[in-house]
Amino acid sequence: MKKFWKWKNQAETETAPTERTLFLNGTIAEESWFDDDVTPQLFKEELMSGDGDITVWINSPGGDCVAAAQIYNMLMDYPHNVTVKIDGIAASAASVIAMAGTKVLVSPVSMMMIHNPMTVAMGDTAEMQKAIEMLASVKDSIINAYEIKTGLSRAKLSHLMDAETWMDANKAVELGFADDVLARSEIPEDMEPPAVSMLYSKAAVVNSLMDKIAAKCTTKPKNKPAGRSVDSLYERLDLLRF
Repeated sequence: MKKFWKWKNQAETETAPTERTLFLNGTIAEESWFDDDVTPQLFKEELMSGDGDITVWINSPGGDCVAAAQIYNMLMDYPHNVTVKIDGIAASAASVIAMAGTKVLVSPVSMMMIHNPMTVAMGDTAEMQKAIEMLASVKDSIINAYEIKTGLSRAKLSHLMDAETWMDANKAVELGFADDVLARSEIPEDMEPPAVSMLYSKAAVVNSLMDKIAAKCTTKPKNKPAGRSVDSLYERLDLLRF
């Protein structure tokens, strides 16, 4: 399996303690960790091979939810502080891993995305029903991670996942998915990220578009011709007889 993680350790100096940094880049496990005893163990051994606080940089579109769940649990069990820093994107399964941070910081130009889990299924109606029930269980487990970090209600989180919600840095902080926005000391105060936050919902955009299309396509009923009285029809018939 191609490793999607990389460690960088900086030795302890007289002025600074040992610094451990973990980079999670790209797809989280291009091959599933399901029924794989080697890869998760390798990750855990590398995680536990050192001591002290660690920083986890995330730039990932997501991937295997099984791998994400195990990494989340390992980071949660790590006996020291875990600072998560999102410098690009933390989408789908990667957003679950981010929730394991003792502190979660997001770049002013980064994005976070949450959505419902997906799978590929094949078979009869019984097999399809099993897949539906499995996805529902996976969604509940993902909500557990989001709920612990954000404090939002499960119903609110479920709606956000249903809508495939994209958050900029400020919205992620506002909703509790992150604790603060990363800022460089060199950036002047007047260049700090704007206070305006952005939340993009795929479902909301599609519904709005469909409403606009429906409004454009609506046709007004034509005016019905004025009716004639029975007497006027009889008069017309009398004229036609001559």
